[in-house]
Amino acid sequence: MRHVWRWFGPVDKVTIADARQAGAQGIVTALHHVPHGAVWLPAEIERRQCEVASLPDGSASDLNWEIVESLPVSEAIKTQVGEWRSHIANYKTSLENLARAGISVICYNFMPVLDWTRTDLAWRLPHGGTTMRFDLIHFAAFDIHILKRQGALGDYTPEIVSEAERRYAQMDEDARKILARSVNSGLPGSTEDTSLDGLAAQLSSYDRIGATTLRQHFVDFLAEVVPTAERLGLRLCCHPDDPPFPLLGLPRIMSTEADYRYILDAVDSPANGATLCTGSLGARPDNDLPGMIERMGPKIHFAHLRNVRKEAAGTPCSFHEDEHLAGDADMVAVVAALLHEEARRQKEGRQDAVIPMRPDHGQDILDDLTRGAQPGYPAIGRLKGLAELRGVEHAIRNSASCKRISTSTP
Repeated sequence: MRHVWRWFGPVDKVTIADARQAGAQGIVTALHHVPHGAVWLPAEIERRQCEVASLPDGSASDLNWEIVESLPVSEAIKTQVGEWRSHIANYKTSLENLARAGISVICYNFMPVLDWTRTDLAWRLPHGGTTMRFDLIHFAAFDIHILKRQGALGDYTPEIVSEAERRYAQMDEDARKILARSVNSGLPGSTEDTSLDGLAAQLSSYDRIGATTLRQHFVDFLAEVVPTAERLGLRLCCHPDDPPFPLLGLPRIMSTEADYRYILDAVDSPANGATLCTGSLGARPDNDLPGMIERMGPKIHFAHLRNVRKEAAGTPCSFHEDEHLAGDADMVAVVAALLHEEARRQKEGRQDAVIPMRPDHGQDILDDLTRGAQPGYPAIGRLKGLAELRGVEHAIRNSASCKRISTSTP
């Protein structure tokens, strides 16, 4: 695998120099300041490439911008209202400009309104570090009592509704504000944060859009952009829903293997692929991660490796970001499956035989606790995760080499 590192641009408290010291082989970034639906201009792409390629002292970083995460799909495209057709045209122009700049892998998602959703961005762990957490009861308290969404009561069991009311009553005003800010944090790295009133307004735009309609809108979008991507030699890869279950009455259409299979089959092209996120998909007990890699392997263009610990059975449930090798997912089996897919591609002679992987999220430990980096993207926590994943990969490769030697020795 190729080990890449997400960077949020010059505002990121984790620098390109930090990424280089962590052993990153390439950079994953985006033009977070460009409004959703607008064209990514060649000059802006080139500026970001230069920022990645240089260290603060002006010397070369020996790193390149290799993967886009994310080229956002606007809400207008998802709902097919307003300027959605011009936004699709702009998306294709952005793809043209990225291809001209030599960037070929573009990660995106089709989650309505909110990107990843957590109720606590700095949940204290027993070892003293912090991590991100999704607490289903806290989320219900936000939905029912802070956002006061119409119909919210019907989306939860009576037991959750009762406990959410009790939790909300125990919160002081500061705790309620922190909860609202955590849930409503918007797209990470983006300027598109929103108020509670703004969130409510965006939710209302989905009043008549269920999962079937949103899925069709997704297929419509892919039918437009995938031929452009294929012509340009690009690989689009959709990130799964996070969490992988409905929230705030919104449809979720990229939460399971069946969801992926529908989209990949609907627009069948080498350019239409998947971002395998083991943390997002791993928050559902019915997602078999190694099996998904085996069955979807040819269409996996990018891998996010992180681990979550589910705090209850069933879906939906509370969960938190665990250490990369300590959560519910069998990360050894996941890495082994990815390496097996790489070997299969090499036999086929595919130019994209090596799968780019980044250590996703991470717990805030040591100096991370005072750094103030993007939530979920600490320096040391991700460095630790990358080191652990590298160790797993090395051990698997070494074991395979030893087996080949032992079987060939008379």
